[in-house]
Amino acid sequence: MEKTKYKILALKYRPKNFKELIGQDIMVETLVNSIKSNRIAQAFMLTGERGTGKTSTARIISKSLTCTGNFLEGVKCKAGEICHCEEITNDKHLDVIEYNAANATGVDSIREIIASGKYKPTTAKYKIYIVDECHMLSSSSWNALLKTLEEPPETLRFVMCTTEPKKVPLTIKSRCTQFTLHRASTKVLFDHLKKISKIENGKISDDALMLLSKAAAGSIRDAISLLETALLSNNIEDKEVDTNMVRKMLGIADRSKILELLQFVLQGDQKKSIEKIREMINEGIDPANFLNDFLEILYFIQRKKDLGNFESDLSVSESELQMIDQISKDTNTSTIILFWQFVLNGLEKLFVVANPSLSLEMLIIKLIHLKGMPSYEEAINTLHKNNLDEGENNMTYEKNILGEESDTNNISKNQIKSTIQTKPRLSPLPLEEKNLIQDPNVEIISCFEDLIKLSSKKKEVELKYDLERNVNLVKFTKGKIDIGFNENLGKNFVRNLSEKLLEWTGKRWVITLTKTSGQKTFSELKSIRKKELLEKEVKGEIYKKFKDIFTDAELVDISKKE
Repeated sequence: MEKTKYKILALKYRPKNFKELIGQDIMVETLVNSIKSNRIAQAFMLTGERGTGKTSTARIISKSLTCTGNFLEGVKCKAGEICHCEEITNDKHLDVIEYNAANATGVDSIREIIASGKYKPTTAKYKIYIVDECHMLSSSSWNALLKTLEEPPETLRFVMCTTEPKKVPLTIKSRCTQFTLHRASTKVLFDHLKKISKIENGKISDDALMLLSKAAAGSIRDAISLLETALLSNNIEDKEVDTNMVRKMLGIADRSKILELLQFVLQGDQKKSIEKIREMINEGIDPANFLNDFLEILYFIQRKKDLGNFESDLSVSESELQMIDQISKDTNTSTIILFWQFVLNGLEKLFVVANPSLSLEMLIIKLIHLKGMPSYEEAINTLHKNNLDEGENNMTYEKNILGEESDTNNISKNQIKSTIQTKPRLSPLPLEEKNLIQDPNVEIISCFEDLIKLSSKKKEVELKYDLERNVNLVKFTKGKIDIGFNENLGKNFVRNLSEKLLEWTGKRWVITLTKTSGQKTFSELKSIRKKELLEKEVKGEIYKKFKDIFTDAELVDISKKE
């Protein structure tokens, strides 16, 4: 008797209809409603990360458009009739053609599709082209396909699949009905794997299934493949697959051991810390997986501090919860944040050396010494106290941090003020403005920045956006604003601004568009000013001395307390 041919689980449990698609409820509902109401797009575009079910969904859409029975309700084709669904599943249907754009990116293949699409389908209602990895197509291929996508023959439909929608031209996207397939949650994956393991009579614990679900990172295909590997690894002994077996298979360290290591690190015990990390390395842990698990534990510790409990999280055992609770009580938030940043940097630089285990061990040593380092505030205070003069150096530092007025961009004071300037205006108001102040309904606008602030205060969002990002100011005077031509300005900008100024100030303003180019936009000027301040501070002595203490530190922003 011939043995039944083995079929891998990822193919065996590939969804064959909309009901079997998991984690895509909104997309399924939309597609079903559109097909039932016969509002079928000429082209679909399915986007999403690998393993989320794009190609399977494309086949299901093809089945729903070709089936002579009631596919959407789960009714199979009548006996004696051609079963379109079965032929599509087996990739044998004459009118449903799958085209892999990764293998043929040239325009010639697309021209063949266009030419064949003019002919009516052989047996089905539609001729359907499933274009997988469509982002790989060349620009000439897209150009050739453009007109056909916009006005295809009545019997021709396209289903595009891609993991990188940003690489698809906007002209193509606009002609397709787009759906995004999302990664499945850990809970959804867990339930799905548990269902499959029962069908396959696989002996595997719930904790092991949870580990597999997390390792799949939302990919349904990866989750099923990992489950198959786990079941096959213990098929001979016929024992239940537990967490230890899964950890060895995936190269994942036991979380309790990571917690124990973290305790040694926080205690400053370098010997025990090194012994523990070497023990885990010898057990075959993957360094990248280890650091990701380490980050997860840091998150759990901070979550425990903030929320008090997270018992609903199925991936945390009672013993691990006790260890997390103890560490959270003994560790402050600043230390956790500091550890998080250093581990993230360590993850990025893990494979700089040939042996990642060396990077891992050195990172642990760095964390041990980091624990005894001063906090940011302590370091700043020490530097001020010991290394900075009370006079000139302090003043220089204050100016670097708080900012000074600059003429870098030749900005007039009565046009745009520095965004970091906080000193009040001491000059007396003109008599005319003093009189207007008496009326609470009248606003005073003395400069361009006042106008922007007032727009924000009045919740004129669109006007504020244009003033900040689309206005190239030429000149600002009382009652008149000159603006350089800017194609990004809304059609009604001048009229709306004039109306609002009349409403706010009680006077009519003259708004003119000139051929003069004008200065940069308010938003651009802010960015330039901030960049200059950052560059200036990076070159300063304070930052250099701070870098000597925290070598991995990086100045990313600068601000002033109002």
